[in-house]
Amino acid sequence: MTHKLPPLPYEYSALEPHIDTRTMAVHHDKHHQAYVDNLNKALSDFPDLQNKSTLELLSDLGSVPEKIRMAVRNHGGGHANHTMFWNSMSPKGGGVPEGDLADSINEAFGSFTDFQDAFSKAATTLFGSGWAWLCIDKESKLLITTTPNQDNPLSQGLIPLLGLDVWEHAYYLKYENRRADYIDGWWNVVRWEFVANNLTAVKIAHGARDVAEDVKDWAQDTWSMIESAFSSSEED
Repeated sequence: MTHKLPPLPYEYSALEPHIDTRTMAVHHDKHHQAYVDNLNKALSDFPDLQNKSTLELLSDLGSVPEKIRMAVRNHGGGHANHTMFWNSMSPKGGGVPEGDLADSINEAFGSFTDFQDAFSKAATTLFGSGWAWLCIDKESKLLITTTPNQDNPLSQGLIPLLGLDVWEHAYYLKYENRRADYIDGWWNVVRWEFVANNLTAVKIAHGARDVAEDVKDWAQDTWSMIESAFSSSEED
């Protein structure tokens, strides 16, 4: 299996004015492509690993040979994180979540506003490059966490539902050093349906009391779903 760059599910300009056209083109076509190319390069001598999805690899990094473990962590993480990122946004996004997702957020954080404030603070104050995440843990609780560089929460035993890229290349062309303004704009394009579907998929796969008991199974099923919908990788 050769990993391929997934097409954006919208035009480069679709998220204007919150995320600009030039940033989307460079971010997707250059940065994400580089992660895909370097992941394939790292896996080129390991055919058994080529048959695993990116999320499977990240959920069990200990099984990846030490020789390529850091490359898979960095470039596999970059590929997985960005694939989720593109699909968590929409020109019709924004607003507030509904249904079970809204109830879960209210239970975990008190209110959507409290969640939004806490998430924004985590993303704004993350030192250097990385990601802010809404995840679900082994106790079936929602939580906010951050990861450095291109690390994915799966490697920590958490299941990511929503991620925000706060590397400078995600916003600098438009916002320069104003990360907080970028985050404020991003809330206007969040596709809550995608986040809600992730939460539902976790609960269906494991049952309400068994969420995240086996992240590898979830990773395999979820990446298969993403690849089917967005052609993120194809078999040779």
